[in-house]
Amino acid sequence: MTKTFQIKSFGCQMNVYDGERMAELLSAEGMTPAAAGAEADVVVLNTCHIREKAAEKAYSEVGRLTREDGSKPVIALAGCVAQAEGEEARRRSKAIDLVVGPQAYHRLPAMLREVESGARPVDTDLPSLDKFAALPRRRRAGVSAFLSVQEGCDKFCTYCVVPYTRGAEVSRPMADLLEEAAQLVEGGTRELTLLGQNVNAWEDGSADFASLIHRIADLEGLERIRYTTSHPINMGEALIEAHRDCAKLMPYLHLPVQAGSDRILKAMNRHHTAEDYLRVLDKVRAARPDIAISGDFIVGFPGETEEDFAATLGIVRQVGYASAFTFKYSARPGTPAATMDGQVPEAVKDERLQRLQALVAEQSRAFNASKVGETTRILIDRVGRKPGQMIGKSPWLQSVFVETEAGIGDMVEVRLTGALPNSLSGELVTKEQQQAA
Repeated sequence: MTKTFQIKSFGCQMNVYDGERMAELLSAEGMTPAAAGAEADVVVLNTCHIREKAAEKAYSEVGRLTREDGSKPVIALAGCVAQAEGEEARRRSKAIDLVVGPQAYHRLPAMLREVESGARPVDTDLPSLDKFAALPRRRRAGVSAFLSVQEGCDKFCTYCVVPYTRGAEVSRPMADLLEEAAQLVEGGTRELTLLGQNVNAWEDGSADFASLIHRIADLEGLERIRYTTSHPINMGEALIEAHRDCAKLMPYLHLPVQAGSDRILKAMNRHHTAEDYLRVLDKVRAARPDIAISGDFIVGFPGETEEDFAATLGIVRQVGYASAFTFKYSARPGTPAATMDGQVPEAVKDERLQRLQALVAEQSRAFNASKVGETTRILIDRVGRKPGQMIGKSPWLQSVFVETEAGIGDMVEVRLTGALPNSLSGELVTKEQQQAA
C-alpha cells in the first residue's frame, strides 16, 4: 500500500472527528501522515455539503492536486459531497480514484487496495453503526478531543441535506462511548466535546443524554465536557438539570434557533416556535445563570419579509448571545426549500446578514467584557505568539492569553483582565493569592 497520506477536512466538527478516525485507520495500516509541505501518496478530501456550491469547491480542490508534471496522488473523495454525488463523482472527474460516504469510511483501507488493483470503487451505503466497530482503538489524543455519540437526523428541516447525506438518527451504545472516552482520557484528553447532528437526541434504552454526560463525568482525569449541536425540542428537563448539577459540564450551550419568525420557522419545519425556544433558554439560565449561549441563524430563507427578519433581530436582542454562526440561505438541491416560492434576492440577503452580524458582534463583545475582573480556570491548549505566552480555553469557550510556565494540558487559575472581540487576556493567579482569597 502507498506510504504517506494527507486528510483535508472541511465543515463541521463531525467532519473533524471523521478525519481523525480516518487518519487512525490509515496509520493502523502502516501508513504515515505526510510531512508539512510534502506531497502525499494519498489525499483524502473529507468534504462538507451544507453550503451552496460545495460540490464545485470539492472538484476544484481535486483539480489543484494535479502536479505540474501531470502526476497526482491517489485521491479519495469522502464526506457528505461524496455521499450526495456517489457514482456521479467518478464521471465528473477522472482524477478521483475512490468515493466513500461518511458512514462507510471504515472501508477506506480496503478501497485503497482496490485502487492499487486498478479499480475505482464507490461506497455510499448508510449502515447504522457498522463503521465504529471497525475503527481502531483511540491511542493518540489531544488535550481537547471530539467524541461522536450520535449521527444522522430525523428532523428534516426543509433547507438541510443532513438526513440525506448522514442518514437517520442513530445513537451509539453507552458502553461503546464510555470505552472510547476512557481511551481518550488515557491518551491525554482533558476536555471532551460530545458530537452529533442532534446530539441531545442521544438515547440508549432508558438512558438519555443527561445520563451519558453524568457517566462520562465519572472518568478520573477528565476535567471538562461540552456538546454540540443541539435541537431545542430535545432539551429535556434532565439535560437542563445536568447544567446545574454536573460540575464538569461547561457553562456553554450551542442551541440553534435559525429564525425569530414563527412563520419562517414553520416553513423551515423546525418543530418549535420562537416562544418555545425562549422558554427553554429561560429554564437553562435558571439552572446555570452564568451560561454562555451560542446559536445559528439563516437569513433570507424563501419568503422572508423585512418583518420576518425584524423578528430574528428581536430574538437576538432578547437572548443576548455570547456568539453565533450566521449564514445566508443557500438552496441545496433536493431539499424542499430549494423549490419554494419567494426566493430572496442575494443583495437583500447580503444586507440583512450584515445587520445581523453587526448585532451579534456587539453582543459578543459585551459578553467578553462582562467577564473582565472574574477569576476562573482555563485549560492550556496551545502556545501563544509572544515569549512566555500560552493560550487556554475559558469555561465559556473564549481563548484566553496569559503569561505562564504551565504547559499544554494544564489547568491554571487566572484573573481575566481584558476583553478583545473574540478572546480575553488574563494574568496568572499565584498560589499565595489563591490562599488569601
